Amino acid sequence: MSAVEAAAGKAQAMVRDSVKTVIAASMVGTAIEFYDFYAYGTAAANYFPKVFFGDTTNPTVALLASLLTFAIAFIARPLGSLVFGHFGDRMGRKTTLVVSLLTMGIATFLIGCLPTYSQWGIVAVAALCLCRFVQGIGLGGEWSGAALVATENAPEDKRALYGSFPELGAPIGFFLSNGTYFLLETFNDDDAMLAWGWRVPFLLSAVLVIVGLVVRVQMEETPIFRMAQEQKKVVKSPLTEVFKKSWKEVMQATFLVAVTYTLFYTLATWSLAWGTKSVEDGGGNLGFTNREYLLMLMIAVCVFAAFIIISCVNADRFGRRRVITISSVLLVVFALLFPYLLDSGVVGQRNFAATLLFLCIGFALMGTAFGPIGAFLPELFDANVRYSGSGIGYNLAAIVGAAFVPTIATWLSHHWGVHSVGLYLGVMAVCCLISVITCKETKDVDFTK
Repeated sequence: MSAVEAAAGKAQAMVRDSVKTVIAASMVGTAIEFYDFYAYGTAAANYFPKVFFGDTTNPTVALLASLLTFAIAFIARPLGSLVFGHFGDRMGRKTTLVVSLLTMGIATFLIGCLPTYSQWGIVAVAALCLCRFVQGIGLGGEWSGAALVATENAPEDKRALYGSFPELGAPIGFFLSNGTYFLLETFNDDDAMLAWGWRVPFLLSAVLVIVGLVVRVQMEETPIFRMAQEQKKVVKSPLTEVFKKSWKEVMQATFLVAVTYTLFYTLATWSLAWGTKSVEDGGGNLGFTNREYLLMLMIAVCVFAAFIIISCVNADRFGRRRVITISSVLLVVFALLFPYLLDSGVVGQRNFAATLLFLCIGFALMGTAFGPIGAFLPELFDANVRYSGSGIGYNLAAIVGAAFVPTIATWLSHHWGVHSVGLYLGVMAVCCLISVITCKETKDVDFTK
């Protein structure tokens, strides 16, 4: 092949989707991911203890059992990342993302169709766990593929900004899920929510999945993957390559992300139960209703979205390491101080100002830590193993940082008070800080290699 033909082939390979298509294709999957997971987290905290675990006489035990089912999808996610990562690096980002979205969407919809414990007994619980497991498999291939669609279509000096597109799906999905529950609880009483209302968010997820499928079927393969195909750099066994050459980067990626998961589910799932339940039911006796707390969460998630964009702009300007290092240090400080804002003995009951301050500061730090991850993780790996490497790291973080967060935080707070939850978050922040310090700055890496 002549030099002219090679140059023409490279130019053709580097043709990018429009910015609108990149935004839609990368953002929609993460939006559905967080919508699905937070819909489940809200249901697990408020409804599933009675719908699926109503046979127990101890409300705290029922809550803990319900929250344990929350962990199942996180355990399944690394398996999903192995499967979808392999095909994403072998066959391309587009096809793999379509299949992962469909897998995730079907499982979520089926959760909304399940019989309750009073109808099917233990079989209903088993069916719930199976759907949750399949949901996790689909989600295992989602984030890394979405991040690659964004960053592999980005100009070199705007990879973190483009990487914010899938990250912004998190507050969007969170807002949609919260908004759905808020409206349902506004127009229905507790009996209606337990009878059928909890199903609605899961059934409505089908609409998001259909929109996502339409967008992703129409998009092109990413230019960097097309270039890897042109240059015969696609490897037969991406997973072998990752664990052989990039195991250190997988571990770094895991602990870079883990603290963001711990923080998110501390803010969104554990604190919801803590703020709305009595001490006898595993809460903190803060005296808020579900609707009041959901409204505060919806306000705080807007702060989350704003700080994702701010942090990504700064990451493109000053580097990924600097932004995440600062966020990790601030998270340690936050972890030591926030329990005072959620201690009813200190702030009293129904203290909206203290609770909203806790949520807004927490989500600001969440956005700062989470935003640059969309570019930082893919940049740690070569193009021919990028889907597998970033996906495995991200989904191992789901086990380390998220799978048992609501359960552990509920158990800790029930036995040793809210300050023990702060120490738990602080340990995770220190792990992130150690990880980011050991990483090299990736802002100026050659992303085509």
